[in-house]
Amino acid sequence: MVLHNLTGYGWYALIAAMAGDILVSLILPLFYKGYSITKMSISALGNPNSPVRLPFNIWMLIEGLLFLAAIPALYGLYSSVSKGLAVTTVIFVAVFAIGACIFTCFFSVNESKDIVTAASKIHGAASVIGFMLFLIVPLFVAILSFKSGEKFTGIASVVCFVLALVFFVLFVMSDKEEFSKTVIANDGLWQRLNLVFMYMPLVIVAVKQILAGTAI
Repeated sequence: MVLHNLTGYGWYALIAAMAGDILVSLILPLFYKGYSITKMSISALGNPNSPVRLPFNIWMLIEGLLFLAAIPALYGLYSSVSKGLAVTTVIFVAVFAIGACIFTCFFSVNESKDIVTAASKIHGAASVIGFMLFLIVPLFVAILSFKSGEKFTGIASVVCFVLALVFFVLFVMSDKEEFSKTVIANDGLWQRLNLVFMYMPLVIVAVKQILAGTAI
């Protein structure tokens, strides 16, 4: 019964984590004078000088816990399709939840990228690992979907993987000096678009499970 409850509520937790991440990254900047959604990373909302640092950090902790709460649902759905791939998928989601979400709550970046501290180094390393692993999740969802006969979800996941990869590359390139005067320098925009397409396959899966009545 307990496992069933965790699995059922997990789909709602997953949607709340992903939708909340996008909404928080768009709403909190309204209360941060001088912050640019297109030019500044989401993590900058939690820098020591940010007026929205407290709500941002609290949300990042909640988000990480919501992703972790969704793991039983993801594993329960895909373990019968491919146990190895299901285990790998939930591990990647867990690393993202801890490294890119929960760690952000305790190790913040600074307002300026030129200021480097121990906390910002830990944050950077944990976030990079978390994002790089989660970036592959849409591809795993595509494979699992095709194996289970879910062609629409599989195709949508492949498209989302390609787009997420493109925006991730642009996000990485935006930090390079040679692109500082070009449209590529919009790291905040690329990061948000990267998140949208990284999350979309799991949103589709979660919504389908809820509509199918497998969620509580």
